[in-house]
Amino acid sequence: MPKSRGADAFVASLASAGVRRIFTLSGNHVMPVFDAAIDANLELIHVRHEAAAVHMADAWARLTGETGVALVTGGPGHANAVGALYTAAMAESPVILFSGHAPHEELGKGAFQEMRQEDIAAPLCKASWTCASADILASDVVKAIALARGGRPGPVHVSLPTDTLDGHARTVEGHTSEGWNPAAEAERKTPAFDAAPFLSRLSSAKRPLILAGPASCTKRGRERMARVEESTGVPVVCMESPRGVADPSLGAFAEVLAQADCILLLGKRLDFTLKFGRMPAIGGGCEFLQVDPEDDEIARTRRAVGERLLHSVVANVFDAAQAFAEQATRAKSGWVGEVRSAIEFRPAAWESATSSLAQRLHPVQALRPMQALLDSHPESVFVSDGGEFGQWAQACLRAPHRLINGVAGAIGPALPFAIAARLARPNAPVIAAMGDGTFGFHASEIDTAVRYVLPFLAVVGNDARWNAEHQIQIREYGAARALGTDLAPTRYDEVARGFGGYGELVTDPRALTESAKRATASGLPAVLNVMIEGIAAPSIKR
Repeated sequence: MPKSRGADAFVASLASAGVRRIFTLSGNHVMPVFDAAIDANLELIHVRHEAAAVHMADAWARLTGETGVALVTGGPGHANAVGALYTAAMAESPVILFSGHAPHEELGKGAFQEMRQEDIAAPLCKASWTCASADILASDVVKAIALARGGRPGPVHVSLPTDTLDGHARTVEGHTSEGWNPAAEAERKTPAFDAAPFLSRLSSAKRPLILAGPASCTKRGRERMARVEESTGVPVVCMESPRGVADPSLGAFAEVLAQADCILLLGKRLDFTLKFGRMPAIGGGCEFLQVDPEDDEIARTRRAVGERLLHSVVANVFDAAQAFAEQATRAKSGWVGEVRSAIEFRPAAWESATSSLAQRLHPVQALRPMQALLDSHPESVFVSDGGEFGQWAQACLRAPHRLINGVAGAIGPALPFAIAARLARPNAPVIAAMGDGTFGFHASEIDTAVRYVLPFLAVVGNDARWNAEHQIQIREYGAARALGTDLAPTRYDEVARGFGGYGELVTDPRALTESAKRATASGLPAVLNVMIEGIAAPSIKR
């Protein structure tokens, strides 16, 4: 085949942009890309479900700071992938979903797997479109990357009709096209950020807080925010959990948040995670400042708190953070220590927590022994899904790199996250905690991990139920009306072994540490199927 197809332009443009890996699942519409990737030396990580490809691209982006790229086929393949975009969007993760698509010349005629793909993806993306021709495919790649990374980072979708991939491209380089000029975008100067009015108000407050959003919750982002805290003397709290003010990983943070008299929203949305700024989560007299890349977010804050929003500006969050760190004169205050003490607080009763059921572990017993593994390497990765077991995990474990299901609150990405984490951090421990319900979403990705020799340790808390929903039913309707949340006590360790991985069943807390050592030593993707007591997520109060 001549190397001047749209598919060749597509992969050449990705490679020149520094993309090293594509997370993908094969299908009719995208076969030209598979062929072209061979000559471009792009690695294809071939998964078992399209949503897993997006989750892996999301994790890759968060861990590496690069753009995560997923490639799926059209029609049903695209539809399978779209749901995972929501998790990436709420995590502010720069991900691009490229989807195969029916050819232009057959649209409206009942083409194979014809679907309005860009319309389906649009609500979950910063931008969504269908490539118009082979000639602009390369520049569409450049445009997609710039959009995914600019402003508030997030996912972008581009559909690739088969006639654009097979068609002749006059160039295989990504240059300007149809009014899009990436060079001009790159050279566009951002006005210098004036930190003075923000710093002035923060310094005059008695109990100020800076709240940072999901884009600041990566390892690199937290390091930047730590410099802001050190320079300003104002506590900086990174928030990325759907539990918001009740996030167990933030300990008793809710107690100090309610005392704050001035809050700077540094890329953090004033949304449900902050109870929309309402009492009693936030005091009625608390004043607000805001730095955000989007006008709409500032307008929404103003609608919520009115005149209490004293000062705001549209700006890049990391540019603003750098300005705060450089321009601040640190003011000594015991408030930082008070906030940190609240966040680090965990109940003393956890030290002796045990299950009330035979051959079951309390979630704390199932999780805390994993901390030693995470402490063994400076680049270790802690992955946690949602649900009640995930909340216990986030309260019990910490690591330099942390990947959770995020503000989206959708469960299921933990196994794909763990696989991408092993690729991104090949020499560090990767510990993934998830409930038994979560495990079922992408159990077949263990096959992916086995094929690519990507070991990790998954701790599956097995209480044989959808426990988050079970707890809601008990709380809202009473135990007698709990319905549709029971699962079988499945041997997920045997599922792992069936896919060629390693698995052990754990029913005794005394056996857990040795089981974890054997699982890690196996060099395989490993599952510890830990039978736990189904306990509600922790609500931490001092």
